[in-house]
This record gives sequence, structure tokens and C-alpha cells, in this order.
Amino acid sequence: MSTDPAKTEDVNSAAEVFYSAALARIGKLMPALALVLCAVGWWVFGLRPAIGFAFGCAIAWVNFHWLKRVIAGFTDRATGSTDSKSGSGIVFRFLLRYVLMALGAYAILTVSPASLQGLLAGLFLPVAAILCEAVYELYAALAHGL
Repeated sequence: MSTDPAKTEDVNSAAEVFYSAALARIGKLMPALALVLCAVGWWVFGLRPAIGFAFGCAIAWVNFHWLKRVIAGFTDRATGSTDSKSGSGIVFRFLLRYVLMALGAYAILTVSPASLQGLLAGLFLPVAAILCEAVYELYAALAHGL
């Protein structure tokens, strides 16, 4: 049984293109998941936990995008890219993410303690999006041989 090198190379490049777009798909999936899960949370748990969940999702979405930028900054700095930002600025933004999450949790807690559980659940939005992406990649691998 011989394999055609050109066909193997085409499959490998298609797989590389598919898997390299995973981060973009996760970023696009997060708002859609947030809307659906907020609606379900409102229906099941009520308005206050759903509002807390929406705030948690917003914080998680912003955190996800800031983390992508921080990682890009770290890699630019590590590879010696010409347009890399200062190391202290990168570390400041990295730590600022946690301060803002703590402030959001404190604000929700002081306004409505019932919404805190929703907020904490909303912070897991990236986990749900990554899980959906993993299922999609498994499907693509099995169905299309990527």
C-alpha cells in the first residue's frame, strides 16, 4: 500500500489551516453561547442570576481577548519582533485582568448577592466554547480525516 506524498501534503496543509483557525472560532462562538445560555439561565433560574451570568460572560469574553493579546505580546517579545511592546506593559495588562475580574465580582456581590453564582458560572464561558470546539474538531477529524 503506497501513499501519495502530494495527497498527504494536501491533507496536512488542510489540517493545519483548519486547526489554526480554532482560536478565531472559539472567539466567535463565545458570544453566541453567552446569548443562548443567558436565555436558558433566565428561564430556569430567574432574572438576577441571568444578569450575573451575563456579566460573568462579558468579563470572560474580555478576559479571553486580553489574554490572547498578552500571549501575542509575550511571543513577540520572546522572538525579538521589531514592534514588541515593553515587558512591564505586558505584565501590567496581565495583572490588570485579574484586578478587573475581582472588581466585577465585588460589584455584583454588593448589588445583588444572588447574582454572584451566575457571575461565577459566566466566567466559565471560555471553557464551554473550548469544549464545543473540541467536539467540532473531533467531528471534523472523524468525518473528513483532518
